[in-house]
Amino acid sequence: MGGPQQAQHTHHHNCTLCEATCGIVVTTEGDRVTDIRGDEQDPISRGYICPKATALADLHHDPDRLRRPMVRDGDSWREVDWDAALDLTAERLKRVRAEHGKDAVAVYQGNPTAHNLGLLLFGQPFFRSIGTRNLFSATSVDQLPQMLAAYLLFGHQALLPVPDIDRTDLFVCIGANPLVSNGSVMTAPNMRGRHAALRERGGRAVIIDPRRTETASAAEHLFIRPGTDALFLLSLVHVLFTHDLVNTGRLGEHIVGVTSVKAVVMDFPPERTAPITGIAPEDVVGLARALATTERAVVYGRVGVCTQEFGGLAAWLLVVVNALTGHLDEPGGAMFTTPAIDPVPLAKRGGLDGSFATYRSRVRGLPEFSGELPVAALAEEIETGGEGQVRALITSAGNPVLSTPNGARLDRALGQLDFMVSIDPYLNETTRHADVILPPTGPLERSHYELLLTLVAVRNWAKYSPPVFERDADQRHDWEICLELASRVLGPDSLRMPGKLAASALERLGPEAAVELGLRSGPHGLRKLAKGLSLRTLRKHRHGIDLGPLERRLPDRLFTPRKKINLAPREYLDDLDRLRGRQQAWQPGELVLIGRRQLRSNNSWLHNSERLVKGKPRCTLLIHPDDAERSGLTDGQHAVLASRVGEIEVPVEISDAMLPGVVSLPHGWGHGRDGVRLGVASAHPGVSINDVTDEQCVDELTGTAALSGQRVRVRAVRPAPV
Repeated sequence: MGGPQQAQHTHHHNCTLCEATCGIVVTTEGDRVTDIRGDEQDPISRGYICPKATALADLHHDPDRLRRPMVRDGDSWREVDWDAALDLTAERLKRVRAEHGKDAVAVYQGNPTAHNLGLLLFGQPFFRSIGTRNLFSATSVDQLPQMLAAYLLFGHQALLPVPDIDRTDLFVCIGANPLVSNGSVMTAPNMRGRHAALRERGGRAVIIDPRRTETASAAEHLFIRPGTDALFLLSLVHVLFTHDLVNTGRLGEHIVGVTSVKAVVMDFPPERTAPITGIAPEDVVGLARALATTERAVVYGRVGVCTQEFGGLAAWLLVVVNALTGHLDEPGGAMFTTPAIDPVPLAKRGGLDGSFATYRSRVRGLPEFSGELPVAALAEEIETGGEGQVRALITSAGNPVLSTPNGARLDRALGQLDFMVSIDPYLNETTRHADVILPPTGPLERSHYELLLTLVAVRNWAKYSPPVFERDADQRHDWEICLELASRVLGPDSLRMPGKLAASALERLGPEAAVELGLRSGPHGLRKLAKGLSLRTLRKHRHGIDLGPLERRLPDRLFTPRKKINLAPREYLDDLDRLRGRQQAWQPGELVLIGRRQLRSNNSWLHNSERLVKGKPRCTLLIHPDDAERSGLTDGQHAVLASRVGEIEVPVEISDAMLPGVVSLPHGWGHGRDGVRLGVASAHPGVSINDVTDEQCVDELTGTAALSGQRVRVRAVRPAPV
C-alpha cells in the first residue's frame, strides 16, 4: 500500500520557456507537479499553451538538473557547499583581474535572461559592474539589428515596434514563423488563433520566406532567396515613391529624412532586384499598393531578417516601410506598448538606452552595441594573445557552444581559459568546460513578473506569480548568486543600479521590492490614484490584469532630439555601398543554409524532456527535390553538410516546401559531445547547425552573425536505410 494521499494545490504562473509567456495553472501534490494546463482567464494567452509548457514539470523533476554547486576535480566533478564555491570563484576571478586587467574577464549571457526577473534586476548590474569591454550575449545571434534600428530611429534600444496583430487587416511577415514561435519580439500566444481571427475579419497574411513554413502554409506565400531581404524592401520603398504611394500620416511632422530615403532607393527598382531576390516585380508592386491602401496594415520581420549579412539594413527598412505607409504607431500597424512597469526610462537613467560602435573588438574590430561585443568574436578573443585577451569567462543561462557560429571553434577555445564559471542548472555542452558550476533554482521555484516581454506584447497586461515551490534552504536564486559574487569580487554595494536604488537594500527585499516600486511609479500606478496598480493588487488578481489594447505613444515616447524620427541615419546610408557591391556578386546556383524553428523545441535547452523529443527524429536537413536529385540523395538518406569551418552528417528530408538552392536545419541540437549529463538529450543528440556556420560571416554594419544564407555543400554519405 502507498503512503497517505497528499493534498492537491493549484498555482497560477507563467510558462517562461519562450516569448509567448503563456499563463498556466499548475497542480501539485507535495513536491510533485501532477498537471499543467493553460489558464483560461489569463488576459493574453486565454487558455492557450503549446507542448513546451507541460515540460516545465520535466525540468523541475529532471534527475540531471544540478541543485548543488559543482567544482571540477581533474576530469571529474564534486559537490561543495555554496560558500566554498563562491569563495573559489571570487578568488579566481580576482586573480585574473589583478594579473591581466578587467578586460581579461568576459561574460556571456543566454536568452533565458529575458524571462528571469532576478537576472534582469541583479545579473545585469553585476556583469556590467565588472568593468570589462568583453561582454557578450545571445543578442548578436538574434535581435540586435532591430534594437539598433530602435536606437538610431527612436533614440532608445528598447523602443521596439510591435505588430498590432489583433487589429490589423494586412500582416506582412518576413523571415519569421509565428504560428510555431507564437511571436518573437511580438509576444502573441496562440498565434494560430490570432491568424484565424485575421482571416475571419477579411484580412490577409503574406509570408515572405525561403521555406513554406507552417505559417506560410496557412497564408499567401512568396519565396525569397536568403540574405536578400534588404534588396526586396528597398524595391518596395522604390515603388512607394515612384507610384506616389507615400503617406506618413499623423507622424509626418515628426519624420525627417524622407528625401534622403527617396534618393537612395532609386537604385533599387524591383526589375533590378527580382533576379536576385526571386520576388517578381509585379508582386513587389502589388504588395506596396496593398500596404499603402489598406487602412490597418503592418510589416514585421524577425530572425531570418536579422541574422544575415545585411540584417542591419533590413531591420531599418522594416521601420521605413511602416513609416512611409502611415502604419507606424497606428492601430493595426506597428505600435508601442504601455507596460505597467516601464523599463525604458529606467534604462535611460542607468545608461542602458543604447550605444553603438563606441569601441570595437580587439581582434577583428567588430562594433559594440549597448556595451556588448558580437559573440562571433568570442573564440578569437580567447585564442589571440596580447593585452585584453580573454582569460576567464562567466556564462549565465547560456550554451554558446551550440547557439553561436562555429561552435566547434568556441568549444576548443573554452579549454584554453585560465578559469570559467557557469551559472547554470545543467552540465551541458558549454558548462562541461567550467571550473565551477553554480546552479540556480528552476522556473517553478522562483517568483515571476514579465519585465521585458511586456515591452513587446501585442496587448498591455500585468501579472505577478509567486513561486510554485519554495526553494530548499541550500538552493540559491540566480540573483542571489550574482549578488554574492558581486560582494566577493567587487566589494559590498558595488553594483551600478539604475537611479538611486541601492543594491544592499534590494538584496534585503528581493525582486519584489523592485516590482512594487516599478508598478507604483509606472503609467498604471500612483497617477491613477486608487485604481493604480501595486504588487498587492496583482497578488489578488492571480490570472493577471488586462490593461487594454496598444495605444498611440509617439511622439511623446521618443528619446530623439526634438522628438524627430530620422528615417535616414548615416550608418545605414553608408552601408548601402556594401549592398550594391554584393548585388553584383550574387551567383546563381549557390546552395545556402537557413535554420528553422520547431514547436517542441526552444534553442538548446529543452531536449532533455522525453515528451518533447519523442517521435520521429526532427533534426533533419530539408532539401528541395531538385537539389536532392542533383546531389544523388533520397529521402531518409544521410548526407554530409559541409562549409568552410566544418562538416556534419545528417538525415535528409526531401520537401518541396524549400526554395531550390536552399537547405534547412533546425538549431539547438548537437548533444553528442562527451562530458555532458543530459540523459535524454544524449539519447537524441542530433547535430549542431553551428558546427557548420562560419563565425567570419557577419553583418559588417552590426556585427550580428549571418547565420542565414551561408554557403554550404551537400553530398551523399551512405545508401538510404532499407
